[in-house]
Amino acid sequence: MLNPTARVLALLELLQTHRHLSGRDLANQLGVDRRTLRRYIRILEELGIPVTTERGCHGGYRLMPSFKLPPLMFTAEESQALALGLKSALHLGLSESVPAVESAQAKLERVMPAELQQRVRAIDESTRLALPTTHAKNNEQLLGLLATATQERQRLRLDYLDSYDQTSRRVLNPYGLVYHSGRWYVSGWCHLRRDLRSFRLDRIGEAVPLSATFDRPTDFDAAAHLIHSLASLPRATAVALWLDTDLESAAAELDPHIGLLTPADSGVMLHGSTDSLSWFARQLTRLPFDFRVVEPTSLRDELQRQATRLQRLAEAN
Repeated sequence: MLNPTARVLALLELLQTHRHLSGRDLANQLGVDRRTLRRYIRILEELGIPVTTERGCHGGYRLMPSFKLPPLMFTAEESQALALGLKSALHLGLSESVPAVESAQAKLERVMPAELQQRVRAIDESTRLALPTTHAKNNEQLLGLLATATQERQRLRLDYLDSYDQTSRRVLNPYGLVYHSGRWYVSGWCHLRRDLRSFRLDRIGEAVPLSATFDRPTDFDAAAHLIHSLASLPRATAVALWLDTDLESAAAELDPHIGLLTPADSGVMLHGSTDSLSWFARQLTRLPFDFRVVEPTSLRDELQRQATRLQRLAEAN
């Protein structure tokens, strides 16, 4: 689903490609009504792009015959950034976007000088991006709808399936979208829970825009909220540790899902929870700084088992 800005650009491309198009043809190709089409025409005119309107049964729209858009010019660094950005887009779990990415790459190459074309092709052919594996197939129309609602501050009604296979109907003020660890999430104010919540897109059954609008908090960070939410999920065993390091070093070394970090007693406190003490212990054994287990005592036992195993392997070699 294209947002309004993308549709205006698509309109400009149609007018550049075709000498003359009727209002009906333009509206159908853009997927909008005639009233919206006229609004997009006015936007182009406000940008200084002369669109002529012909009335009558054979009327329509076209660009002034003498009008030419200046060619796009990219520096080598801009070309490299575009090439890497398009390559990254292929890893976002949006399979329907693959043809669009390939089309965008072809269009960029057509307007680039030969030396930049060669550079872009070299990046495409020689680079591989080890990005997180996409865990779920994402609905690109839903993603577009959520992005538009976030931008236009439009409230939504969602049908949501939670991790316990329970379906609920939510009303959401969407504040932002985040792609994290192979999944897309939308974060915002949930009217059912009367609190901030994050929702996985692959668990949203239906999203319907509502007429109501909202004000988005100016200081809201969707990515920070999501990471905090994932780290705070209730799990079987609560864990608390004191880390002999500073906050920046702890955040750099630890998985962001492992728990919440706060400065304390010339070090850092880690509060979290886990369904697997074995997994948690393995995360701790690779840390370059010392730590002390506050709770539970069973985590100390698991660390001892890990240490015994490593000692056995070391002696066997």
